[in-house]
Amino acid sequence: MSESAVLQLTKDLISRPSVTPEDAGCQQVLTQRLQAVGFHCESLVFGDVANLWARRGTAQPLLVFAGHTDVVPTGPLDQWNSAPFTPTERDGKLYGRGTADMKSSIAAFVVAVEEFVSRNPDHQGSIGLLITADEEGPSVNGTVMVCNELARRGEQLDYCIVGEPTSVDALGDTVKNGRRGSLSGKLVVKGKQGHVAYPHLARNPIHLLAPALADLVAQQWDDGNEYFPATTFQVSNLHSGTGATNVVPGTAILDFNFRFSTASTPDSLKERVGLILDAHKLDYDLDWTLGGKPFLTPKGELSTALAQAIQDEAGIATELSTTGGTSDGRFIAAICPQVIEFGPINATIHQINEHIRLDTLEPLKNIYRRTLEHLLLNTA
Repeated sequence: MSESAVLQLTKDLISRPSVTPEDAGCQQVLTQRLQAVGFHCESLVFGDVANLWARRGTAQPLLVFAGHTDVVPTGPLDQWNSAPFTPTERDGKLYGRGTADMKSSIAAFVVAVEEFVSRNPDHQGSIGLLITADEEGPSVNGTVMVCNELARRGEQLDYCIVGEPTSVDALGDTVKNGRRGSLSGKLVVKGKQGHVAYPHLARNPIHLLAPALADLVAQQWDDGNEYFPATTFQVSNLHSGTGATNVVPGTAILDFNFRFSTASTPDSLKERVGLILDAHKLDYDLDWTLGGKPFLTPKGELSTALAQAIQDEAGIATELSTTGGTSDGRFIAAICPQVIEFGPINATIHQINEHIRLDTLEPLKNIYRRTLEHLLLNTA
């Protein structure tokens, strides 16, 4: 039995060791296929990152498929049951780094588009693909830069499907219609170093910090809303001291993170933290890093079309969710009113022996194609 087109392309992409920020020729393969079905393709290089912007058509609406060709490092090779960049079929599964996150999605995008264009060469609207090699890394020269360039040109995106692996137990059971924001802080509390036997001559910054930290942990930052859980505060690192047991440290350093909903803003969280620290009369420095703002796509044409495609193909009712970490959807949401993430089962992403079930590849491709049909053929 011959391999399907989507399986062949998935294997081709997996075989290319595109550890972030490398692309390893993946985008060249995609460009050749997309040009063959009428796409205008541009390689947009920012810093050391290759990005692909491809568009077929000039009319609205514009439906974009977005994803990344870069993958995380493999980890210890001796713990893989087969070479991570040698796509291997075993027990009904396809193994390899990037199978789920997210080369199968990209292959499914491209083959879905090929099938759709073959059947509907004069379709309404436009189709785009936004592919980066900088999603698993710092994410500074990838999707965000392409979005900035598209905004500069005045290109209007109407719908975007990001191929992140969102499914949990079965293909299509979960799609993401938003993500929480990420705000990190590095707090340095200043005390006075001294001898533990003479505490009156020192000021222990850990003791000074402890009541303020208890207040931060006890705060209810917001109640969330219909789509988001309540904002959470978590300490990721706390370190202090010289290593000696008889020295009161001079500083204590606390790293923390907010995963926040649209019920809060970065400024409101910063203000509340500052008020708590000041109430405890701490001498401190605090540096903030905004990893990403939250985004949300309320129920609309895109989520309806995708849900119908999943129902038609997989026979299940999908669930909208905003759980998980950040994604490139946060950048696309700045220039596109409807952004939804949908892709394969995410149980093994970033793990040793990453894999997907072979029997999910064709349905994944078909769901993407059906969504195109719903939105660009007026068949919804």
